[in-house]
Amino acid sequence: MHIDLEKVPTRQKNMKAWELLLSESQERMLLVAKKGQEDKIKKVFEKWDLPCSEIGYVTDDGRLKFYLNGELEADVPAAELVLGGGAPQYDREYSEPTYLEKVRAFNIESVQDVTSNSELKEIASSLISSPNIAAKTWITRQYDSMVGTANMSTNAPSDAAIVLAKGTGKALAMTTDCNGRYVFADPYHGAMIAVAEAARNIVCSGGNPIGVTNCLNFGNPYNPEVYYQFVKAVTGMGDACRKFETPVTGGNVSFYNQNPEGPIYPTPTIGMVGILDDVETRMTLDFKSEGDVIYLVGKQRNDIGSSEYIQKIRKVEYSNCPHFDLDVEFHFQHILYDLIQKKDIIVSAHDLSEGGLIVALLESGFNRGLGFDVVEAEEGIRTDAYWLGETQSRAIVSISSQNASELESTLNKANVFFTKLGAVTSGEIKVNGESWGNISEWKTPYVESLDKEMA
Repeated sequence: MHIDLEKVPTRQKNMKAWELLLSESQERMLLVAKKGQEDKIKKVFEKWDLPCSEIGYVTDDGRLKFYLNGELEADVPAAELVLGGGAPQYDREYSEPTYLEKVRAFNIESVQDVTSNSELKEIASSLISSPNIAAKTWITRQYDSMVGTANMSTNAPSDAAIVLAKGTGKALAMTTDCNGRYVFADPYHGAMIAVAEAARNIVCSGGNPIGVTNCLNFGNPYNPEVYYQFVKAVTGMGDACRKFETPVTGGNVSFYNQNPEGPIYPTPTIGMVGILDDVETRMTLDFKSEGDVIYLVGKQRNDIGSSEYIQKIRKVEYSNCPHFDLDVEFHFQHILYDLIQKKDIIVSAHDLSEGGLIVALLESGFNRGLGFDVVEAEEGIRTDAYWLGETQSRAIVSISSQNASELESTLNKANVFFTKLGAVTSGEIKVNGESWGNISEWKTPYVESLDKEMA
């Protein structure tokens, strides 16, 4: 490329060539426009009162040439700056972490199952106020959600944040996801789940996933066991992104996150964006009306591994990563997306993640003060796994009763497992025929617990 450095917008005069080339000042982007389309690009930036300058052009000589006021300041071979050329590549040794032996040795039968409805209620009460699950309004209310008046998520919660693209009839869906416990238990599949859950949140909100950025957080890479986590997580992330056709457009890596007690959980955080081609297909997670029918879409399993329940309540540090199958997840999301696009079948959709089924049901009721009457509908599944397990590829949806046959027919034809759980109530919560009180009693600790933690 040929670059004229004097054309670069600056905040001060008379900057030297090396300062212009090496400056790391923020809020800047470099883009390449199709020849002949430059004026269209400039008009976009003029509209938003942002500085924009044409600083050079692409060449075919394989050289990067930088000029300042007509004087050649640097001439660098392009190949030397990319992988496969002269840029450094690392091939460090890595070895499987010894703690994975403890993970593989985990047996669900070693954990006492929930023995009564009252115990289940007590556990659910503890989980709903856990910092990992409780409402994050302490954080979000510190941001002015009305900036630009394009945020559609303020009064209608959804699994992904929805931002209106004004004047287009379209919207963007955005989410960030990662569960470090899953990646700790299985770096490859745990990172896959981070991508899959991000996509699931986009789909449950009515969007189509299109791209990813990431923030990869790990310990010391010179530790062979930490580097194993990194290698396997990046591989899993890549395999999942290829499956969902969500290219990684950028991101960063943060190493050396540890203290004398050891490294953090490996946490490859996924930021994903999706598009709603028609904003009218936007889906929210909250129950809408008393009498609506609640379905669990996806298969229940005897799986409590790496769940909030097993770590926080049962105090088990080493357990398996939740059950996950990439092909099953992809098919599940494809069918759910098609159902939501029909607009008139599903009235709410919420994916299952931390806290499992019972937490997802509670979260679905909070916004409108609606409750639910549900029963454990499958035999052969442990009580804790049924209500508190975090096996993947599941969501709860609510529909009007007249749409039940169409939903069931569609899921049967697609070979997607489903369970009819019960119905939405005016506010009372009933689980397995027993009353758990009103939804308002559960909302208070959910909303206020993080405030108390941060006080």
